[in-house]
Amino acid sequence: MHLGPRQPAPVSPSLLVLPAAKYPAIKALMRPDPHLKWTVLGLVLAQLLACWLVRGLAWRWLFFWAYTFGGCVNHSLTLAIHDISHNTAFGTGRAAHNRWFAIFANLPIGLPYAASFKKYHVDHHRYLGGDGLDVDVPTRLEGWLFCTPARKLLWLLLQPFFYSLRPLCVHPKAMTRMEVLNALVQLAANATIFSLWGLKSMVYLLASSILGLGLHPISGHFVAEHYMFLKGHETYSYYGPLNWITFNVGYHVEHHDFPSIPGCNLPLVISSLKTPAPSSAIKQALSTWPRLCPRVWTCAHVPARLTRSPSPQVRKIAPEYYDHLPQHHSWVKVLWDFVFEDSLGPFARVKRVYKLAEDPL
Repeated sequence: MHLGPRQPAPVSPSLLVLPAAKYPAIKALMRPDPHLKWTVLGLVLAQLLACWLVRGLAWRWLFFWAYTFGGCVNHSLTLAIHDISHNTAFGTGRAAHNRWFAIFANLPIGLPYAASFKKYHVDHHRYLGGDGLDVDVPTRLEGWLFCTPARKLLWLLLQPFFYSLRPLCVHPKAMTRMEVLNALVQLAANATIFSLWGLKSMVYLLASSILGLGLHPISGHFVAEHYMFLKGHETYSYYGPLNWITFNVGYHVEHHDFPSIPGCNLPLVISSLKTPAPSSAIKQALSTWPRLCPRVWTCAHVPARLTRSPSPQVRKIAPEYYDHLPQHHSWVKVLWDFVFEDSLGPFARVKRVYKLAEDPL
């Protein structure tokens, strides 16, 4: 993990530098996802049905289905909550509707998560890699301790616990009213499920969350998004089929460029940019990016799962920069390399010091 010098928020060589008036098609994509509500409703009902079905299963089959089915559904729901945290369910004008709908999506996860995620995810976008601010970055202890294949495998298994506990250690914040309400609603839902269908149903839901967010193929996105696979590249996209069940979270460069665009519309960015070459202002912004980006950890080689073929939309808008943008092709391969490559681990992140991190709370 490289600790860069104090600096302002990194200026991305992204499409955010483009004048909105010049690209109205992009602005038109910043609208609520009309299907998100119904997709989430279907996932929640599917897990409730599963709770009823597993109540008589043997324990070994309960955990099997918790990993293969429930893990996919609950992980998908956490990514729906991610999308909702950007007000993509009801729009920015109905923030309270989005907050309550995220709590509804939280119900099958078994633990109150949605309100706390919203509180910290804002900092992830505002202070990407910020020391003491971005709780997505592993701590120094994690980087030092989990540095062998066996330990990195254990770290991946325990990822749900690290993601839950790290904010309390790195950047504790006062509990909000919405977090209290989230916890009360979740406790009521858990008590209802337990009283209706018994212990096995509750174990199924909790196991689905722990197993689905741990060493699971979908969990490859945790590592793929911001770990330093190549020098100078802090964020990566994945355009494979697992995007179909993860609300297009693989379009991660695009998401950080346009956090107001819901996941369903991120692929449409490809067809929305028609200008073949950037303006002089854009070229200047892109040329300043390497100087603004801190020195980062360097790979000794180019991993096989990365290519330098850009997504079509960025080639059209800024070919002189994006032609060299790498991308992942397999989240499973990402996990494999993370465990067995000596140059990868929890330490392989860019870490910045922001002035805000030194101010008293």
